[in-house]
Formats: sequence, C-alpha cells, structure tokens
Amino acid sequence: MTDTQTQFIEVTRLRIGMFVYLDMGWMDHPFPVNNFLIRSQEQINIIRSLGLERVRYSPEKSNPENPAPANTTLAAAGQSASPLPAARSESPKAEEARLRREMLASQHTSLLACERQFGLATQTFKQVTEFVHSQPVFAKEQTQVLIQGFLAGVLGEEEAAIRLLSEKAGEKTSLHSINVTVVSLLLGKALQLSKPQMLDLGMGALLHDIGKMELPDRLRWQDEQYSHAEKQLYQNHVLYGLNMGRKMELNPSTLLLIAQHHELADGSGYPSAIKGEKISPLSSIVALANRYDNLCNPGNPAMAVTPHEALSQVFTQFKAQFNTPTMTAFIRMMGVYPPGSVVQLTDERYALVVAMNSARPIKPKVVIHNPEIAREDALVINLEQEANLGIRRSLKPLQLPKAAYDYLSPRKRLCYFFERGIELPVSGAVS
Repeated sequence: MTDTQTQFIEVTRLRIGMFVYLDMGWMDHPFPVNNFLIRSQEQINIIRSLGLERVRYSPEKSNPENPAPANTTLAAAGQSASPLPAARSESPKAEEARLRREMLASQHTSLLACERQFGLATQTFKQVTEFVHSQPVFAKEQTQVLIQGFLAGVLGEEEAAIRLLSEKAGEKTSLHSINVTVVSLLLGKALQLSKPQMLDLGMGALLHDIGKMELPDRLRWQDEQYSHAEKQLYQNHVLYGLNMGRKMELNPSTLLLIAQHHELADGSGYPSAIKGEKISPLSSIVALANRYDNLCNPGNPAMAVTPHEALSQVFTQFKAQFNTPTMTAFIRMMGVYPPGSVVQLTDERYALVVAMNSARPIKPKVVIHNPEIAREDALVINLEQEANLGIRRSLKPLQLPKAAYDYLSPRKRLCYFFERGIELPVSGAVS
C-alpha cells in the first residue's frame, strides 16, 4: 500500500480495528513492527504516549469500532467533529479485570519489543564479526547504525530502564558484548556524557572484545586455570582488537577504549598496567561494565554470582580498581537490587527483579510469586507505586522454596536491554 492510500488521523481519534503506520525508528516505540491492526485499547494508549499528534492509517485495511469520520481534517478546517460515544459504565470487578488485561498486554508488548530489538542487535553484531576482516569499513558502518539506534532510545525524552530478558534472547558471545554496551550507555548517560562521547562509548563497548575472534575457541573466555602461556595469549586479544579497530578506521577515542578496557585504576590491569588518570573516562566505564557482566555471566556458569552479589563484590573487593566518580554513578544507577536479583519482599513473598530505572533504583520492578495466578499472567509490579511494599533482603536462587524457584525461574545467564518508560497505573488490587 502506498502513501496515497493512507491518510492521517489524530491519535485522540484512534479506535480498535484501525490499521496504523508508525513512521518512527525501531527503537522509538515498543511494538514488534511499524504497521499493524490495533486490537486493544492498551495499544492505543501506548501510541498516545509516544508524543505523536497524528499517525497514518489505512481505511481499506481498517474495520474500526466506533469509527471516526472519514474526513479526519475537519478540525483543521475549522469544522466541529462529531462527539465521541459515551463510554459504558463498568462494575468495579469488570474495571479491575479490564485494567489487568490492559497492563498484561502492555507488558507483553514491551517485552516482545525488547527481545525483538535485542535479536536484531545480535544479528547486526554477528554481521559485523563476519565482515570485519573482508570489509572492515562496512563493519564499522553497521556498528555505527546499531549504536545510533541504541542512542535514540537512551537519549530520548522518556527514561530508559534496564530490562531483564529471557535466556533464549541471545547466544554467549553477542550476549556479553550487548550487555556491556547497554550498561555502559546507561552509565554514560548518568555521567552526562555528550552525544559524540556516547557514540564513541557505544562503538567501543560493542567492539571491546572483537580481538577474541583471533583466539582459539577454548581461550575466548578467561579461566583461572589457564597456564602462564595461555593467560598471555588470552590477554593478546586487546592487541588483536586494536589492530582490527584500525582496519575499521575507528576514531582515536574508540581505539583508545579498546586498548584500555582491561586497564585498572590501581595499575593491576593489562596490557600496559597504567593507572589513574592515564586511563580514559570511556575506558573506565567499559572496564566496570565488563567486570560486572563477567561476574554475572562468567565463562563457567558454575562460577556465576547473583547481580546483587556482583554489585557488592565490585564495591567491596574491587573498588580501588575503578575510577571513583564512575563507580559512584554505577552503584547509584544499578541500585541495591539489579535486574536478575532474587529477593524477599517486606510481606515475606518472593520475587524476581526484572527491570530497574536508574532514577528510582531502590524501587525496581518485580514479578512476585503468586501460586493463585499463572506465571504467564503475573503482572510486573512497580514497587515505586506500592507505598506499603518493599524489598527486605536479597537471596541466592537456591534459597528459594522449590515452588517459588519454579515459578520465578531465575536466569542462569543474564541478558539486558533498554525498555522505554511506559507506565500504567498500578494499584494494590491488581498486584
């Protein structure tokens, strides 16, 4: 269908049954596709939250309930539009059921969008690795497009949260690179970096381990059991990555990040054992995000620690290894209970932290174990909106009762992505 067969309509006049087109970037809305048939009021609410005054729709593909007049430009022409039909009154029980359905639909749409976008990101990253030798400049261009898409979400007017995805969302190599990029960009935003700095940060974060492509498969993940020779060979991935970055014609700031992403503030890093202010601010950000993700997602899954434990270790055991302002901003951003943490609430129920907004780190979003509700129907509860509910303590997954463990399904590998800050009212009645 061409543009001549569509027309614009104000978002206030959208109805269920309309086939709409969102002329926006893939990171600018939470829907899996840019054109679709509106099937619920919640989809309308989400479209209205995007800041658009009007959207395109196809009359031929639409069969709307309570349709708007065919001429959607009446108001612009100074003519009054016909009034909308009065809403039917609902019983409190029906209203509560409808609100739950709308919230579940919103959450499902948002999560599907996150996982779709993560999937596209992993495909792009795989393409970059495939072309980095044969067409290095093309690989650079693909990386730029991907990071610019990320920045459109991170630097938009709406706050971007960290959303925990399912374990099926990505394979091991791309999962680590994208996790580090997501955390690094959110940390860069918290540190108020400029947009050019954020682009360099994102490029370097995504490509920080690109040199591992030159290593044998068995040496691509750091292992404490490596011999001295194996350890030296593993550490050479930094040099290999720098050489590949030069062939890609990366700018000096991004190259420096790749060269220094294993350097530590106390001089205990590699390959040059530099310290303090000799390490670039962007390198410090990626070094910290890299350490955090390696604690949560190590090469040997048996060595993994919980996000809460990883944050605690970074602060208590490795504090001297990282730039102080960067560390402070990281702790503030991640909060006490990062996504993936298993917690017990103040009312004794168990929950899994699935999303966290850096502006409200003490009050994350959680899924609560409730044997009376099927897991797929469980609402994500925003603790910010629950005055009488909070987190009492963090747990290791194996400390959960079996029923709670099976219900919450704590992730063995943690996978993150950006989630737009779309909120619906939440009340205790539906939690």
